[in-house]
Amino acid sequence: MDRINQYRQIIRDFLQYFAADDPEAQLIFDTERDRYLVMHNGWRGEYGIYGCAMQLDLIEGKVWIQHNSTEIFIDRELIGRGVAPQDIVLGFRSPSVRERLAAALYTDGSKL
Repeated sequence: MDRINQYRQIIRDFLQYFAADDPEAQLIFDTERDRYLVMHNGWRGEYGIYGCAMQLDLIEGKVWIQHNSTEIFIDRELIGRGVAPQDIVLGFRSPSVRERLAAALYTDGSKL
């Protein structure tokens, strides 16, 4: 399996695992555009729930973490499942912050 298809499978497996215990979770996999989301749309008691818990995109061979409203360290989870650290982009951070983080994290792999 090539790297891109491997990353697609890792993303799908991770999001399915994340959503497994939540009947309100909606998995949205746009395989044409390589966009993968977990959405919530429902009710908890009298409180309406609607929003994106996670969005991961595959862009030019890299996994972009576009949104994370959970307490999970998605980058660590993906690395543990086989995504190379240099192939993860924190898309929810500004480009200048991403550059500084990449320089700090990836110059010494032991910091991950």
